[in-house]
Amino acid sequence: QVQLVESGGGLVQAGGSLRLSCAASGEIFSIRAMGWYRQAPGKQRELLATITSGANTNYTHSVKGRFTIARDNAKNTVYLQMNDLKPEDTAVYYCYADGVLVVAGRWDTFDAWGQGTLVTVSS
Repeated sequence: QVQLVESGGGLVQAGGSLRLSCAASGEIFSIRAMGWYRQAPGKQRELLATITSGANTNYTHSVKGRFTIARDNAKNTVYLQMNDLKPEDTAVYYCYADGVLVVAGRWDTFDAWGQGTLVTVSS
């Protein structure tokens, strides 16, 4: 199967920066898209940014110009560089990936989520 492990969360002051990483491992043949979501207390999970294997990116309006998504296909890793952080960015951040895996010679699609990493922005 496929596992996603995130790292890089923490506490930062408003205006500061953080870089999140998410590494995918397992019986992966290819990853189509990777992305980042977040969920703040009492709110629904929100899609922030996605990136395809061809490096096409999309961002939600609230983070456009402040957050940058990137990926290293050789390492099956996606990154989220977050600049000019605001208190309203405080949330648990989750990475996501979907693609194709091969298990015992059988092909199948997958979609997987990381366990989440907490980002806290103080004012």
